[in-house]
Amino acid sequence: MVFSVKLSCILVEEIKLVKEKVKPIKGLFKLTKWVEDNGLKRADVTNSPRPNAELMISTLGLTDFFHNVIIGGECEHAKPAPDPYLKALEVLNVSKDHTFIFEDSISGIKAGVAAGMPVVGLTTRNPEQLLMKENPTLLIENYEDPKLWAILGELEKKAGEA
Repeated sequence: MVFSVKLSCILVEEIKLVKEKVKPIKGLFKLTKWVEDNGLKRADVTNSPRPNAELMISTLGLTDFFHNVIIGGECEHAKPAPDPYLKALEVLNVSKDHTFIFEDSISGIKAGVAAGMPVVGLTTRNPEQLLMKENPTLLIENYEDPKLWAILGELEKKAGEA
């Protein structure tokens, strides 16, 4: 009983630390608004264990934003294999031809490219030169990057014309 109480106290402290330390990438809420305004389906695809992923999503206030959470460890193969992204396509019932991915990890970019989808790489955790080796479609510093918004504007225009 004492052990479980200590464990609970440690978990409470870790959760408190996460909530204090986790900050959204610049422009995240502008991007989520754009995604919602354009009615896009969305999934969080991660190699993090489910409790960690759900804690991060909740801490950032994105619980209602994602339609699904796909955990790499719950797929046959985790990233860098394409399996988690292919599962997301299946669960969301969307085509890879109308999908794009945001990734900040080398294994995630590899997985997205292997799944045949355009990948927007974020330089928030890894140096640009390492990420570029994995062939992302676009590399950005954060979600306010003008290159990203130029492309999103083009997508919006094409959708309006269709």
